Amino acid sequence: MDSLDKWLLPEGVEELLPAEAHKLETLRRRLLDLYEGWGYELVFTPLVEFLESLLVGPSQDLDVHTCKITDQLSGRMMGVRADMTPQVARIDAHCLNRKGPVRLCYADTVMHTKPRGLLTSRLPFRVGAEFYGERSISCDVELVCLMLETLAVADVGNIQIVLGHVGIYRSLVQAAGLGPLSEAKLHDAIQRKAYDEIDEVLSSVVKDRDLRSLLSALTRLSGDESILIDAVQKFSDAPLGVKKKLEELTIISEAVKERNPDVTVCFDLCELRGYDYHTGIVFAAYTPAYGRAIAKGGRYDSIGEVFGRSRPASGFDTDLKTLAKLSSSAFERKGVILAPISNDPKLSEKITDLRREGCVVVSCSDEELKDKEIMGELRVSDTLVFVSGEWVFS
Repeated sequence: MDSLDKWLLPEGVEELLPAEAHKLETLRRRLLDLYEGWGYELVFTPLVEFLESLLVGPSQDLDVHTCKITDQLSGRMMGVRADMTPQVARIDAHCLNRKGPVRLCYADTVMHTKPRGLLTSRLPFRVGAEFYGERSISCDVELVCLMLETLAVADVGNIQIVLGHVGIYRSLVQAAGLGPLSEAKLHDAIQRKAYDEIDEVLSSVVKDRDLRSLLSALTRLSGDESILIDAVQKFSDAPLGVKKKLEELTIISEAVKERNPDVTVCFDLCELRGYDYHTGIVFAAYTPAYGRAIAKGGRYDSIGEVFGRSRPASGFDTDLKTLAKLSSSAFERKGVILAPISNDPKLSEKITDLRREGCVVVSCSDEELKDKEIMGELRVSDTLVFVSGEWVFS
């Protein structure tokens, strides 16, 4: 590599300069304070683990996103975490092993082999909350509301949330008796919103006319709040399990609206994101300023089973870097107070007192104090000078 290229970073990998780092860290602290106020306890998970520990159960789809390395001590394959949820689930199931509900949160960097979207980072800073051990829908309501509060604290406006329930589709597929190959083909067509192909697959693999009609209708049920009313009417004769899940979705959406009357709620009843991972409600937040979901989550019961303890679970996460870019907050940095380099005990005491009060104090040489360019770089707001035996602001 030429010496001129040594400053280059890999594609999708970035460094944060002081202003951006200040914004990110300020936002991180605000969100962790928010989660603590809701009872969520902070955990830190390992950056690398043995591969078989990272790619377990519903997290198998992370294989393609996980960077692999060889452990020089054991010779075993290790992976750099691409998602923190499986690690946090292990903490709940194996390390804490508490009887009652557990609320955990995290804020740290993960690594992806490739960017997951246009202009996205391979090193997203994931911030999230997980709720274990609570089966009632009050858990899902709490997490949707906490996700909205996260975006409010980040000062990201014009939010629209989209709710869905993978259990509705799963129940209909099971009732139709689709085999793995047929289900995979239908799933692929639904993900691409290829409606002609969806109807073609349904016609060829679903013999029951009523189930075929219900599945076809489900794939087209996405839009504003009227969609849920439409769904309840169209699925009045659906299997009991389907109607029960629609009722859950209705209760959750009404509770979220009651607590957040200004939020726009939409529905996508055939949202199959994480279909092999999620077991119930799924939710995501969008803003016109960004072309992808800025936060998303859902229910994933039994995630801890591979760690020896199956528990109900639900959660969400978001990328702190994305929130920082979308935030309307100014995140102003403190001005710097300059002090001359001196051994004067009074000056040392003054500086210590100011720093304890939260002020930023920098000691500089006489030459630096006279350099206007350096003053500008340091964002100087005041200077300590010695007047009549005391150190005061100039």
